[in-house]
Amino acid sequence: MSNAPKVRRADKLMSEERTRDMLAQAYSGHLATVDADGWPYIVPLLYVWMNDAIWVHNTRVRGHLRNNVDNDARVCFEVDGPGEIFPYGRFECDTSVAYRSVVVFGEIRIVEDRDEKKAFFDALMKKYGDPYWDRPKGFFPRLDEVTVYTIAVERMTGKETPLPTAQERWPAIDNSKSPDAVP
Repeated sequence: MSNAPKVRRADKLMSEERTRDMLAQAYSGHLATVDADGWPYIVPLLYVWMNDAIWVHNTRVRGHLRNNVDNDARVCFEVDGPGEIFPYGRFECDTSVAYRSVVVFGEIRIVEDRDEKKAFFDALMKKYGDPYWDRPKGFFPRLDEVTVYTIAVERMTGKETPLPTAQERWPAIDNSKSPDAVP
């Protein structure tokens, strides 16, 4: 993926282990595709991080997502976890947010194998379902009514800004970006 964008803020990079952990634990993600006319399209989806790939599903009915996937298999997938907003300087514009995010570049494919689809739904229900629900496990009678996709990861990066301790924030430390400004 030599033409994929490079990370500008290398000082914010998460380790590969933390990046993978976040992919496994984040609640939902955003899948970005491009249509035949070059228009971007992004859709929020529940997902599973399984077998070092991202797995999602959608209706079997052809729509914008499926048309885009058929047009170009290159996709981008993002998850994030916002944290607390904090001041680092004496002006309102000297404010930031603690966060974590992962961006994945890869190629998407449609999963046709029924056993793989069942494995995805088992993992999906393990992640999002309630283990105390009294319902048949592993039974998916509408399996043919959905499309399951998997994204092969070509490159992923995780970035974060941790919440500084109170002693590292304004007013204890003034990190104003315009230190000579006077209101």
